[in-house]
Parts: sequence; C-alpha cells; structure tokens
Amino acid sequence: MNETRSALVVDDERDIRELLVLTLGRMGLRISTAANLAEARELLASNPYDLCITDMRLPDGNGIELVSEIAQHYPRTPVAMITAFGSMDLAVEALKAGAFDFVSKPVDITVLRGLVKHALELNNSERPVAGPAAEQAARLLGESPAMDVLRATISKVARSQAPVYILGESGVGKELVARTIHAQGARAAGPFVPVNCGAIPTELMESEFFGHRKGSFTGAHADKPGLFQAAHGGTLFLDEVAELPLQMQVKLLRAIQEKSVRAVGAPSEEPVDVRILSATHKDLAELVEDGRFRHDLYYRINVIELRVPPLRERRQDLPALAASILARLARSHGRATPLLAPSALDALAQYGFPGNVRELENILERALALAEEDRIGADDLRLPQHAPRSPGSAAHAEAVVDLHPGSAALPSYIEQLERSAIQRALEENRWNKTRTAAQLGITFRALRYKLKKLGME
Repeated sequence: MNETRSALVVDDERDIRELLVLTLGRMGLRISTAANLAEARELLASNPYDLCITDMRLPDGNGIELVSEIAQHYPRTPVAMITAFGSMDLAVEALKAGAFDFVSKPVDITVLRGLVKHALELNNSERPVAGPAAEQAARLLGESPAMDVLRATISKVARSQAPVYILGESGVGKELVARTIHAQGARAAGPFVPVNCGAIPTELMESEFFGHRKGSFTGAHADKPGLFQAAHGGTLFLDEVAELPLQMQVKLLRAIQEKSVRAVGAPSEEPVDVRILSATHKDLAELVEDGRFRHDLYYRINVIELRVPPLRERRQDLPALAASILARLARSHGRATPLLAPSALDALAQYGFPGNVRELENILERALALAEEDRIGADDLRLPQHAPRSPGSAAHAEAVVDLHPGSAALPSYIEQLERSAIQRALEENRWNKTRTAAQLGITFRALRYKLKKLGME
C-alpha cells in the first residue's frame, strides 16, 4: 500500500486512537489524530486525507456533523463512522449523511482493515471502465433527463458502502444498475453475486444464504459456503427482496447489522465483508404497512433509494437504445447490424412497453431473426396492435373469428393472451409467483420461463 496515503482519526478516547494509529500504521498509512471536532476541522483545512475515521460522540459535537462537512467540502475523502455496539440507527443516520461505511465498538481489526482497503480504493474509482463494465455502462445510455439523473446518482452511490434499494418496474434493468454500482465502486475487483429471492425454496433459504456444515441436516454431505461467503469482499444483490419470508427477513437483518453469519450447523459466526444491494418491482413501503415486510429490515436496506425510470419516461432515448441493443444482438449472432427503418422507430415510439427495456430487447431479437433483409421495418417488429383483452370477452371472441389458422398474426396474438392472463394473475396474487403459478395451473419453473420469454420478469 502506498506509504504516502494518509488518514485522519477523530476520537476522544486515547485507547481507540492508539488502536487505530497502530492498525493503520501497519497498513502503511500516515496518521493524524484529533480528539474533538475543532481539532479535526483545523487538520482538514490544512491537509488532504485519503480517509477519515471518526467517533459518533465527541466532546464538542456529533460525529455526523463532521461526516456532513467532509461530504460537502472534501468529497474525495471517504469518511467512516465508529458507533457503539448495537447503535445501528445511528450508523444508518451516518450513512445517509454521507459516510461510506461504519464499524462498531469494540472495533474488530479484520473488519477495520477491510473497511480501510475499500476506502483507499475509492480514489481509484475514476479509472477507465473496461470489459464487462464498459458494456454495462453502454446499456445505460440515453440523453433524457431521467437517465442523466440516474447515472449521476449511480456515480455518487458507488463511492459509498451503504445499502442501496433499487426500485422500478419489471424489465427496467435493476440488476444492470446494481452491476454498474458494483463496477464503479471500490469493490469492483471483488465478486458480484446476484440472487433471486423468489426462486429459492423457503426450506433451503438459510442454507443458501449462510451455508451449512457437513451433517447439519439430511443431504448435507459436505461443507458448503453460502451466498454471503461467496460475495465476501464484493457485493450481494438481492433481487425480488420482497419475496423473502418473514423468518428469513429476521436472519438477514442480523447478518446486515452484525456483518457476520452463522452457517447451518456451525458452532459460531464468521465475519463477512459484503455490500448489500436490493431490488424489487413491488412497493415495499406498502408491504411494510400491511405487515408483510419487516419495518426494521426495510429501514436497513433502504439507506439509499434509487429509482430506475420506466422506458415510457425516456422515449427520446429509444432510437439510440434500440440501435445499441440491435448492434449487440447482431454481433452475438455473427451478422451485420440491420438498419431500423423510420417506420420501425415510429412504431416503437408509439408502443407502451409494459415490459420496458427487457421487452425491447426481446422485440428486437425476434425482429432480427425474422427480418429477411438488412433493414427492419414496422411489420418485422410484430408489435401488438391493441391492448390485450381478457379471454372470454366479446372482443376476444370477435378477434378469434378474425384470425385464420395459418395467419402470421397467430403467434403474436397467443403471446398477447398469455401476457394478459399472467399479468392479471400476478396482480390478483400480489405478485407472488408461487401462488400465480398455482392459479394458472402451471409449475413455478414454467411461469419463470414464460415471464422471461414475454419480457415480464
């Protein structure tokens, strides 16, 4: 580690200052110390620091005041908060004020070293984006005000270690946003582990998240690390977090608060260094009010809220977005990129895109496969010409009469009926996929396949 790196330690307890000076000194940092806010402000005004670690309670004020001042006046200096054991509410308050992370007393040296490592890497976050990260950034293109705000927010939250709650409709690209936050942050070299919380059977959740020891239950033939262990040093992305049962929400809350997990059958907990990003298309606040999602967990994962706009709010991005997606699809198929005719662009501009960007990708992939020339017209898109109607209605019966068995419109019409039936069942079952599959008379796996195929996932 570069010996010129410096850190400011702010704490009125001499023992804590000495512990931090010793630990950080061994990591090659040059350390300055302050016993109160006044001394800290004086040092910050005259010296640049690569990191600041401050206690919450100081003789002449609150450490959160210092967090806010550093975030405003020294934005390139990450600041971490030391909190009393069990003071998670204060830790969350510090994160909201601009702290990039926190550590609880008594200070765990291993946790502290991981925190410092990530803090120092934040100053390298302006490095050129390359590889998969570059493709992710390209897929977040667009000049609309909504996308400008989204990219600016992503850049800001990437410099923090605070939990981020990503909300948006199905298909807007919530996982893409999560991957971009990871790629632009200090954990980019670490693993990014996505998990769909709605796809894990309830009885296996604890083992999947926290791992298990050999012999801890029938079928546990060997030790197995969990998702938290797999994401150690990186990011754990909890997609469809609203699907977690209440019992698992309690265990997840403890893992986030204590930064440690206990594998099933293990005698003790083990520390984990993981940043939590979560997402859902549901209204979590409404679920909290209904008692179906724990308020305390919602408070922990929603430190920073990031809304991803639906495609209908950024229609001016459609031409560039469609061209980019089409070029990527063409490369993957080993063929030249066809042109989108003005008629195709007009048709896309008029379409509502209930499945958002994922549906746009599906539409373009289908058009690429069906188009016979190097040009895609409106007819090649096979867009629905009217809103899907409920089976059994008079309009539905009339539409069936108008269709001929060999008609090219038949697959598109059947797809509309499937989309309508699934959408209605999802809404009736409050987006619980297990109950939706049962109502539709299909398996959970079949429902997942259809949601992906129809761009509704």
